[in-house]
Amino acid sequence: MNYYNIKHKDEIVSFKEATLRGLGKDKGLFVPEHIPTLPTSFFEEITQKSNIEIATEALYPYVNDSFSREELQRVLEEVFVFDTPVKELLSNTSVLELFHGPTMAFKDVGARFMARCLGKFSDKDNPTTVVVATSGDTGSAVANGFYKVEGVRVVILFPKGKVSPFQEYQMTSLGANIQAVEVEGTFDDCQALVKQALSDASLKAERVLSSANSINVARFLPQMLYYFFAYKQVKDLLEGKDWVVAVPSGNFGNLTAGLYAHAMGLPVSKFVAANNANDTFAIYLQTGSYQAKASVPTLSNAMDVGDPSNFVRIQELFGYNLEAIRKMITAVVISDKETLDEIAYIHNTLGYTLDPHSAVGHLALQKALLPSQYGTVLSTASPKKFDEVIRQVIPSFPVPEVDLSTCHKKSISNSYEAYKDILLS
Repeated sequence: MNYYNIKHKDEIVSFKEATLRGLGKDKGLFVPEHIPTLPTSFFEEITQKSNIEIATEALYPYVNDSFSREELQRVLEEVFVFDTPVKELLSNTSVLELFHGPTMAFKDVGARFMARCLGKFSDKDNPTTVVVATSGDTGSAVANGFYKVEGVRVVILFPKGKVSPFQEYQMTSLGANIQAVEVEGTFDDCQALVKQALSDASLKAERVLSSANSINVARFLPQMLYYFFAYKQVKDLLEGKDWVVAVPSGNFGNLTAGLYAHAMGLPVSKFVAANNANDTFAIYLQTGSYQAKASVPTLSNAMDVGDPSNFVRIQELFGYNLEAIRKMITAVVISDKETLDEIAYIHNTLGYTLDPHSAVGHLALQKALLPSQYGTVLSTASPKKFDEVIRQVIPSFPVPEVDLSTCHKKSISNSYEAYKDILLS
């Protein structure tokens, strides 16, 4: 499988090169030359397959120039050392719990897979510097996934004061080859700095750079896999109803991964893009006009993205056909008050605690779901990571103990030169 740059379609690279480079010319994102389809029998027999069998068959066509099937299977066995269980909530909804990995967030899957890719691809005598921007969970997952990986250095940017203490602790407590940097600004500012670094010819002449954000194909593609795992678990629950999947959406890498899974044949009838106040995509679906805007701080901070990078991948996948996108995706915007109300309602009625992002997803799903449909929301993070928010409506929710005084981080202004100095140090 080769990959091309959306902005320069004549720039065609292998999976290995796309992973190592992160971005193409002019900050263009790489996408696969085609979407492979799985046979109908794959889905008919999915409940009889192991998760590793499912994952290997689904992902292998994307990486077959860089991994043998046996090598890929071994990597996936190292990635999926935790469960991704589906739990039913209401009579017509369930949650796919993606927070049983080491950093308690869905991004553990992509980060662990990409770490193993770069560990294989990197030149040990000329280490790769992985640059990443985070609104919370990406940084935690990348820090853990890449910790002490030989031949790789990681520099994580996060917006000062806009991640939870637990998230900050996970990024700043490791040391070794992991360096965390807080930026006076927003996630979008951090993301812009990363993209500028990846396009800086003078910097790339001195450092081998790659990105661990969902702009990197090795980050978002493996996230397809738990959509297949979810279908394996809900297949017998559908009882003739159409399956709808709600995705808490920030940078839209997770939703893009689901759309790829659907293009491969996964029988999802509709996706719900669950947005908080950062509603750029929802406005696009309403008006047909995409207008990036400054991100707005919310209680579901990992979704605070005003200019989602993966939007262009969605457009490319649908051939820039707005009506086709509208047919497949519904966007629902949830306020902070509604988020808290949903956390309280589900806890008080069912005894189940949703984190703020999963609460946005579940309420958006309820608003979009028809009687003829059954819905699953991707529960993207553990509520333990957002105890300060949870305790606003569940005062008894326990406080995880973290000691940030023992952690290591640097602080910079929203300055590319300051960031570049760190990368060159």
